[in-house]
Amino acid sequence: MAIKLLTQPSAKPLIGKSHWWGAPDLPDDVPYPTVDVHEDSEVYAEPLTFICQIRCDEIAPFDTAHLLPHEGMLWFFAPLDYFLGDRDSPLDYHMPPKVIYSRRTENLKPYDLHWEDTGESVFRPAEKIVFTVAEDPCSDGIMMLGTPYQEEVSSLHERDVCLLQVDEDDRWGLRFYDCGMYYFFVPARDLCRMKFDNASGELFYY
Repeated sequence: MAIKLLTQPSAKPLIGKSHWWGAPDLPDDVPYPTVDVHEDSEVYAEPLTFICQIRCDEIAPFDTAHLLPHEGMLWFFAPLDYFLGDRDSPLDYHMPPKVIYSRRTENLKPYDLHWEDTGESVFRPAEKIVFTVAEDPCSDGIMMLGTPYQEEVSSLHERDVCLLQVDEDDRWGLRFYDCGMYYFFVPARDLCRMKFDNASGELFYY
């Protein structure tokens, strides 16, 4: 059963809860994920874009097939800064995303990451996530465990589970060229073992 995600601004603290954007509440022993960027003769680590964190107990009532863990937290990161308006970002959408899972949900703290020149947080304001059953598993919007909206994407990932579908939203300034979607996939065999290390990303755009 596909799960629809609806987001809304919230004035309440969302630490330790499911939220879109904001800062990830990572356990102390979990480093913020980065990718190696090769520029001229140098190589440096660039932080991936934080997308969302999902409390598994909040989605458990909708995951009737028990595809996902029903305790702990999932964090999603992808190379999407460019599509959020940062045209100078060294991140490229071909770079692999990162999905992190931990059973820990208590005593988590927001990760602190600031711009060097201004000292301001690099993270956008966090938004509350409301979960509901998706009436159509193959539709637009933000969704977990759905069927990719484009047949071309489905054919490329026949053995994978679509863990998260990220749709455009003008409110965030998120646009994939003229029109498109970004997907997180996990091999079905890995998901059976609750392994997320081999997550892959797929950007479809027109």
